[in-house]
Amino acid sequence: MILYSVTVNVDADINEEWLSWMQRVHIPKVIATGFFVEHKILKLLTEVENNGVTYSVQYYLDNMDAYNTYANDHAPTLQKEHSLRYEGKFVAFRTLLEVIPNA
Repeated sequence: MILYSVTVNVDADINEEWLSWMQRVHIPKVIATGFFVEHKILKLLTEVENNGVTYSVQYYLDNMDAYNTYANDHAPTLQKEHSLRYEGKFVAFRTLLEVIPNA
């Protein structure tokens, strides 16, 4: 299983609106692509003083082929929509991890 994790720090003044939009609009669009088997959104509790709020949005996929197709065919449009909507109000970075099964 593959974990595609998007860590986003949003300005405190848009935090509630951003979170609502992510839950109502953006994440459902990502899931609707059909590549993800599960998702979670987590809030960082040990926030540094930067006047922002940090979230980890985690999307789980069955394999790298699913990720590659999503990344090539869907991610650019979805990321652009987010970037235009919240320009200058967030910082994001993405990581790709392999989930190691319990022994």
